Amino acid sequence: MELRDIVEAGCHRDWETTTAASSESVRFAVIGLGWFTKRRALPALAASDRCDPTVLVSSSTEKAERLGAEFDAVEHGITYDAFHDGEAADAYDAVYVVTPNALHLEYVETAAQYGKHVLCEKPMERDSERAARLRDVAADGDIQLMIAYRMHTEPAVRRARELIASGVVGEPMSVRGTMSQRLLDRVNPDPDQWRLDEALAGGGALFDIGIYPLNTARFLLDADPVAVTGRTTSSHDAFDEVDETVSFTVAFDDDVTAHCFASHNARQSSEITVTGTAGEVSVRPAFFQDQTRQLHVSRGDGRATVALDRVDQMREEFDYFADRLRGEGAVVPDGDHGLVDMHAMEAVYEAAETDQWVTVEYE
Repeated sequence: MELRDIVEAGCHRDWETTTAASSESVRFAVIGLGWFTKRRALPALAASDRCDPTVLVSSSTEKAERLGAEFDAVEHGITYDAFHDGEAADAYDAVYVVTPNALHLEYVETAAQYGKHVLCEKPMERDSERAARLRDVAADGDIQLMIAYRMHTEPAVRRARELIASGVVGEPMSVRGTMSQRLLDRVNPDPDQWRLDEALAGGGALFDIGIYPLNTARFLLDADPVAVTGRTTSSHDAFDEVDETVSFTVAFDDDVTAHCFASHNARQSSEITVTGTAGEVSVRPAFFQDQTRQLHVSRGDGRATVALDRVDQMREEFDYFADRLRGEGAVVPDGDHGLVDMHAMEAVYEAAETDQWVTVEYE
């Protein structure tokens, strides 16, 4: 693919197999009403012409109904127990699971029981054993399961992947990926939040934001890790159970490596770069939603930067999932894909403890 093709393609939804006008809207039950749901997910669902948030599920009916009153499509506000009991099951086609990581499995089990498709936030669960059970529950229930890696539908990342696949960088040799933010300053000041609770989160910076450079490297290279090494640190008292900062290296086949960094106590920053034998492709900034993406491309003596229009990443993800449910395309990234990250991240923690390279084993 030539750079001019990238400029022309821009934010084109190359994944579409159906049109909104010809497809029945996918009705969602949204499970978990934290800040991310309120600020990101529900506005995206409300703006979509392919999806509707019809059921909100929270710890209390009052909370769910109060938030639901802000969105025209919401028909029911119910509790977690009511969801498990099947209340309002006729009012939704799919569920979006955005609870703390260790609670994902139980809601997927209930969704499968009622034959509802699932869009599950990443990481899949708090550990690989529970993630494998989640995947198997969806398969046994004959429901579609997608893991919510929104970079797979981020236009700048998709254009970068196309450039790499077309040979612009030559043979890929190295990936550099970073994501950092000051969690307690920018997201949630509560030191008792679930992201800092190992039992609920499974991990800290690695599980929460390190998964972005890890998974995006996999997506750009179309490859899976074979071995990892890494180091974790924590300096703030709030991070006594989970890692505050992580740096890790991922080995892929063909001697390609990815060097990744993530921190919950560093200034907000994100980028990903693939360097090859003939050139380089970068997305900067890469992962945070409120920033305009720039695609930087170099080959030989040539340099170019393309700014892509900002899109609502959550809407792109929801619309893609709805397109796959109503059309003929395969739902990816699926449970098998998400489970690879779980094994890779656990291997990073093992490597940090042993100060060695650890082979990534898959089920």
